[in-house]
Amino acid sequence: MSSPVDTFIEYAEKNQEAYIDRLRKAVAIPSVSGDPAYRKEVFRMGEFLIDELKALGASVETRDPGVQDFHGTPLPLPPIVLATIGTDPAKKTVLVYGHYDVQPALKEDGWNTDPFELVEDEKHRLIGRGSSDDKGPVLGWINVVEAHKELGLELPVNLKFCLEGMEESGSEGLDDIIFNEADKYFKDVDVVSISDNYWLGTTKPCVTYGLRGVSYFHLTVKGPKADLHSGVFGATIHEPMTDLFAVMSKLVTPKGKILIPGIYDNVLAVSAEEEKTYDDLSFTMQELHDAVGNEINIHDSVKDTLQHRWRFPSLSLHGVEGAFYNPGDKTVIPARVVGKFSIRTVPDMEPKQITELVEKYVNEEFAKLGSKNTMSISCTHAGNHWVASPNHWNYVAASNAVEKVFGVKPDLTREGGSIPVTLSFQDALKKNVLLLPMGRGDDGAHSTNEKLDRSNYVSGIKLLGTYLYEVAEAKPE
Repeated sequence: MSSPVDTFIEYAEKNQEAYIDRLRKAVAIPSVSGDPAYRKEVFRMGEFLIDELKALGASVETRDPGVQDFHGTPLPLPPIVLATIGTDPAKKTVLVYGHYDVQPALKEDGWNTDPFELVEDEKHRLIGRGSSDDKGPVLGWINVVEAHKELGLELPVNLKFCLEGMEESGSEGLDDIIFNEADKYFKDVDVVSISDNYWLGTTKPCVTYGLRGVSYFHLTVKGPKADLHSGVFGATIHEPMTDLFAVMSKLVTPKGKILIPGIYDNVLAVSAEEEKTYDDLSFTMQELHDAVGNEINIHDSVKDTLQHRWRFPSLSLHGVEGAFYNPGDKTVIPARVVGKFSIRTVPDMEPKQITELVEKYVNEEFAKLGSKNTMSISCTHAGNHWVASPNHWNYVAASNAVEKVFGVKPDLTREGGSIPVTLSFQDALKKNVLLLPMGRGDDGAHSTNEKLDRSNYVSGIKLLGTYLYEVAEAKPE
């Protein structure tokens, strides 16, 4: 006689077309949170998920994050969707987080197909904006619930959902709700599971236990009261753009070394135990080359590359606001320019200290120029790093589920990017947070032709369901 988990896995395999149809409906809703013109579509996507959850018997409620100030225009923020399935005090409770908004996408950006029409190509890749980030994983959990309902099986745990519609635009309002609900809606939660990241490569699943933080800076240089003609004023005034480039050139070397004094002082040393986790990772330098589209790697080995992605800080220059950037020639001297850069941080770097180091250094470098322009530096965002223990029973449960579904032990990975909500849940709920990805490292989230392989979608659904059974059987220490 088949076990409940085997029955579920068999059902998921047979019903994949229905799962793809559900994803197709979700992708068709252009829930772009960063563009006011699409805000109503973000709300529509929230309603879509509410309807899906209610149809499965979930108890659904929402929280209103308030209003966003979008460059002086007030915009209503989409709801935080909270859903509950099961309240048995004898069962563990798993909180699932996901987001239903997406990045902008236009056909003319380089998409081969309409980004908001899910298309399956000859390689069985499900192509469409949000397919991998994060509509596929969110629907994966809903598909797990539906399968159990259709089979007449009880879920092995109580399940709670927390779904937001502003993740791609800073998760405005979410943190306050998480902390306010920590001893209310979230009070019975035992562990948190998030599927909003990716496998390290393309062939082997992973579980992820660490993320870098990010501090974002705006460096502003102002001079004349208006833009000037370079033929009239060139070499007669201090030019803001020249000052900006001079300072920004002192932030980081072409080989990635950060030049700000003291920046590396509090970086936690890599332990011997952690060193071993790099020995058998499913990743090659060719995968890096393929992802980048060129062989421009700084480091020659997989270990050095991944440690600089996961374990060491980095500084990247992102752009200049106020500068001329359209095609053609324009001989203008900008009156005000803003250089933008960020620092990805790791344990045990502290955001407040990083800001202090950056401000001190930038002010010193600007003073060396002897310029009569004015300069200011501000940190516009300071998200901390996050790390969990891969030995926690929640991670052991996830690893066991990966082995059952895929037949291999997962890679233990960290990531170079940031998902601030992981730290918010960990700090507010004081519970273990797990990152259990569905998609592959080449899914192209945020890029053109974003995709989720059919096999990853279907196997990911099996994984999420199996994980719940492993959590139910786990014995917390």
